[in-house]
Amino acid sequence: MKGKQYFIIDFDSTFTKVEALDILAEISLKDDQNKNEGIQKIKDATDKAMAGDLSFRESLTERIKVLKAHRDHLTELIEKLSKQVSKSFHRNGEFISKYKDNIYIVSNGFKDFIVPIVEKYGIHAENVYANEFKYGSSGQIIGFDDDNLLSKNDGKPNQIRKLNLEGEVFVLGDGYTDYEIKKAGLAHKFYAFTENVRRESVLAEADHEAPSLDDFLFSQNLERAHSYPKNRIKVLLLEGIHTHGFEKLKSEEYKVETKPSALTEEELCEAIKGVSILGIRSKTQVTAKVLENANRLLSIGAFCIGTNQIDLEKCLEKGVAVFNAPFSNTRSVVELAIAEIIMLMRNLPDRIMKMHNGIWDKSASGSSEIRGKMLGIVGYGNIGSQLSIIAESLGMQVQFYDIEEKLALGNAKSANSLNDLLATSDIVSLHVDGRASNKWLLDESQFEQMKDGVVLLNLSRGHVVNIDALKKFIDNGKVHGASVDVFPYEPLTNEEPFESPLKGSRNTILTPHVGGSTAEAQVNIADFVPGKIIDYINTGSTSNSVNFPNLTLPILKEAHRFIHIHENHPGILAEINNILADHGINIVGEYLKTNEKIGYVITDIDKNYQDDVIKDLKMINGTIRFRVLY
Repeated sequence: MKGKQYFIIDFDSTFTKVEALDILAEISLKDDQNKNEGIQKIKDATDKAMAGDLSFRESLTERIKVLKAHRDHLTELIEKLSKQVSKSFHRNGEFISKYKDNIYIVSNGFKDFIVPIVEKYGIHAENVYANEFKYGSSGQIIGFDDDNLLSKNDGKPNQIRKLNLEGEVFVLGDGYTDYEIKKAGLAHKFYAFTENVRRESVLAEADHEAPSLDDFLFSQNLERAHSYPKNRIKVLLLEGIHTHGFEKLKSEEYKVETKPSALTEEELCEAIKGVSILGIRSKTQVTAKVLENANRLLSIGAFCIGTNQIDLEKCLEKGVAVFNAPFSNTRSVVELAIAEIIMLMRNLPDRIMKMHNGIWDKSASGSSEIRGKMLGIVGYGNIGSQLSIIAESLGMQVQFYDIEEKLALGNAKSANSLNDLLATSDIVSLHVDGRASNKWLLDESQFEQMKDGVVLLNLSRGHVVNIDALKKFIDNGKVHGASVDVFPYEPLTNEEPFESPLKGSRNTILTPHVGGSTAEAQVNIADFVPGKIIDYINTGSTSNSVNFPNLTLPILKEAHRFIHIHENHPGILAEINNILADHGINIVGEYLKTNEKIGYVITDIDKNYQDDVIKDLKMINGTIRFRVLY
């Protein structure tokens, strides 16, 4: 049982996101012709005092002199500050309410505006220790109470000493004057609060950094709004993922690191340690070896369509949920395919190159319209089916082949077999996934079955086409033209040279895996994938996961959520419920979904329970991962 605890909390840039006198300056000087200069002087004086470079008394005197403020300005200031309470303080009202008798706001600011703000959170006015303005006869702010301890140097330590608190004293603040309390031996620990501002000189003196109030409460095992501080959730984004994705994850208060390129297996084995969320595109290989080094990994986001670069089976074994973007870049890939079909049918790649070499070759030889031509689509998923619709609207005939039965759109027809499609198509476009069985889907024997003068597009996966065979049939004229956007091996960075037998081939378009690389697609992907991951981390919802059983869950209200991921063995749900019953826990809601490998059980329970139940649930045979959410 813990002894009595006291919490000394700063106001400016801690309880609120801002320095109140800076905001007051913006209000009081808004019509002053030297407004910008005055505001900057006040901010400079504030920063110097907070960093310990200027005595507090000197700083306060200088700021009051520049302010030119009036009592009437405080109404607007209080209104603005009420909207600037730090996020983590705002959401942890339950902690503030429970410990209000033990919370002291000790600030070098002013009671005049601090008390109206903190009283709304239940903090007693008598527990606020701060300066007080002096007013002139017309209400002008002319100074401050010189006798107040907090208007003097070493004011905070002297004020705490006077309180004579008996028990553990924790100080939470962003400035050097907050550290002085610990320095004077009057606090158990000083936490440098960095949610709003980060002062390196203050951090150097702190016992701990507190990126949020949640983090501090977590470290002390106190009541808090979040079961786990979001700032401790480390995110690693590779391959230049769009900034929208970074911003979306950052807005959740996660700790986000980005790298512009893919990493090798060895590099990723090291980088993934401590990472909870990994974001990749198509080049990064998340192997079993990488996953063995992933000691905290909860989820992987593939910011693309394919997931063959991820060992999904190993992810299941480790309880790692994988999400991708199956629809977000569909339109971009389809538009590129249409453009390349037209270019290849017109023999434009060769003509463009000749023009660059100064050769004028005006001729209709080898050029055809696409109208009336038969387009054979291999793989009739999201991309293949949309390509079908657009191609037909341009006057093409369409047939498709898929290993699963698919509904034909428009006038498209399903081919009886891949061989039938290859033998009767003028253009073949590949849109299959990256499963191992699709390796060399098109090899020499398949090229031999194609019509003479066929056009081939591969915007799917690099291993689907035998590149050497394709080269052979381009050279002998069987293939009129080809477009390849994906390759068996692709450079990990833009600095690495690209090598392929297809370089220099006749009427051939080679692109660096940019089928989905449009501004619109990247924004869509960078919105969709983080959204799914955030939903999973915050609620346990697995909607659209490519490897987990899909569960869409209600928002958690006034309950705690137990997430139990386990091997799919009979009887585990019963065992979970027996343990909850043995501990006298009332179940508010329960959800179960399984696949062939794992079971996924979500149990919402009343908030009052002993920690022993968590230990018992983790001990169930076959448990892969257990999480508590609230």
